[in-house]
Amino acid sequence: MRLPILSASLCALLFSCFAANAQAKPDHLKSVLAQMDAGSRNFHSAEASILKQQYEKIVHDTTTESGMIFFLRNAGSMQVGARFDPPNAQTLEFKNGVFRLYSAGTNHLDVYPTTGAKKAQAETYLTLGFGGSGSDLERAWTITDQGAEKLSDGGSAVEVEKLDLVSHDPVVRGSFTHITIWIDLARDITLKQQFFTPSGDTQTAIYTNIRLNQKIDLNKYAIQCKGKCNQTE
Repeated sequence: MRLPILSASLCALLFSCFAANAQAKPDHLKSVLAQMDAGSRNFHSAEASILKQQYEKIVHDTTTESGMIFFLRNAGSMQVGARFDPPNAQTLEFKNGVFRLYSAGTNHLDVYPTTGAKKAQAETYLTLGFGGSGSDLERAWTITDQGAEKLSDGGSAVEVEKLDLVSHDPVVRGSFTHITIWIDLARDITLKQQFFTPSGDTQTAIYTNIRLNQKIDLNKYAIQCKGKCNQTE
């Protein structure tokens, strides 16, 4: 199963990116992960605008879509939902270990249970998003600290740490050779993710207008079939 990209899944770029000259020191990663641990303890929820960009190397084609996404920690587990604008008009949900993806145009619902190894893979991807601890990240990935940069979060420039990740899981590496993320350490949130596939395709997600630890209207993200869904499990 190829998991949908959240953050995302991943997305069209409307942001300013300014590379900093400073390079990360070899021991700086420990400090970065410690800051993520501290930020994770204060994380409860986040909601953001998401822009997705997928580049297919073989046809030199890029597709984009935009929408909204949320992350909600509940009793130690993470619930994630996303709603994408037309023409795709898809709604995505991860809750209680199950992915559900609804396509309004075809009234089709895909259901992906994530028990056992698949559940572990799903949780591995979720550590890349909002509120993941540095300890969890280190357990699942080989991390290279590529230093500080500045990204726009939809307003002013924010300092972020750029981390390149290679999964410890060979199944994940079969889908993505490596993944680069840009983390706002102060809030323990990801402003950008870029996934690299073995075929040379890339999938990118950009998060802006982030609302941290505020009430989320879950009704906006509810999957609503038109009558009876055409369902695949």
